Amino acid sequence: MRNASICIVGPSRRFTSGISYYTIGLANALSSHNRVSVVCFRNLLPKILFPGRAHVGRDISDLEFTQDVAVFDGMDYNNPLTWWRAYRFLMKQHPDVIILQWWTSSVAHLHLIIKMMNLFLGARIVIEFHEVVDPLEENILPIRWYSRTTGRLLRRDVDGYITHSSSDRKLVAERYHIDPDTIKVIPHALYDQYSRIDKTDAKKKLSIKEEFIILSFGLIRKYKGIPYLISAYEELPDEIIRNSRLLIVGEIWEDREALLHQIAESRYNDKITLVDEYIPDDRIPLYFSAADVIALPYTRASQSGIAHIAMCFGTPIVVSRVGGLAESMAGYEGTVFVPPCDAGAITRAIESQYKLPKLFNPPERKWNDTAVMYQELIDDLI
Repeated sequence: MRNASICIVGPSRRFTSGISYYTIGLANALSSHNRVSVVCFRNLLPKILFPGRAHVGRDISDLEFTQDVAVFDGMDYNNPLTWWRAYRFLMKQHPDVIILQWWTSSVAHLHLIIKMMNLFLGARIVIEFHEVVDPLEENILPIRWYSRTTGRLLRRDVDGYITHSSSDRKLVAERYHIDPDTIKVIPHALYDQYSRIDKTDAKKKLSIKEEFIILSFGLIRKYKGIPYLISAYEELPDEIIRNSRLLIVGEIWEDREALLHQIAESRYNDKITLVDEYIPDDRIPLYFSAADVIALPYTRASQSGIAHIAMCFGTPIVVSRVGGLAESMAGYEGTVFVPPCDAGAITRAIESQYKLPKLFNPPERKWNDTAVMYQELIDDLI
């Protein structure tokens, strides 16, 4: 192991997302043995175009970079002056390795600008894929064209790639014509910054009286499969319906009218609670501590930050066997896999957890473990 200068490029907390948390966690973990800096993308796109614009700029997370991490916050999509400042920051840090966090093509031009700056730095460049492709961007022709054009330029002459599962490694290699031998699999660390609180207290603060709580948490998008979950809930036995509540918690990004209509038309709409907002960190333990089962009925997925929170709470998780989830969730004893798009299977899986108040031990997947695997890659590169 050698001490290296590493720069991680990812989103700031202004446009808070799971990738923001990941960038902070990775930077802090690597800083124990390396000189780490971070370039944050601050304004990612016009706020009016961002589905989660209601929480942009809000202070909703307690997670911070350690004092050992030098941070430039930030680089804006539309402000060349911030690009120049980022370049000066990079010249001062003079990284041996630059790690680009890839999760959306909307900031591809900023990644390309960083890559152009590197012509004067000579650092090794690694791209870490959190998504193979964003399905919403793929369905909009101009964005799809932009994504494919900029993506080809970005992936050219890169020194290494990272995915969080073997299945994503295969998909990335096939879709982007990348040699699989240049792609390293580093499992996603758990988001372990939250602590369980007393279940009774959590339910009281949330004004929940029911005995059995089913929680769906996170941004509500089409691939999250919420309609299948609502249909599955409606088919539960009468006893479970009487004693249960379905909590759907998260900002609605897609198909708002269809979801609201489905809930309103449900014969059990009085047992379904929708919380349409981005939940700040200080309230996350309330929902996960109150829940008896977490439902993640995704129709597709690379990874799920929500699953990596839920495992830390020890709660049973009903999750679709899709993408990288089949690999990352397999080591958790509380996982109940279901086929995607199968409401009947979701019903049976939830029913199997009724009156089974058992908590499970989370997998040993710490940020230090991630740092060790990263360190091996960095040592090889430099």
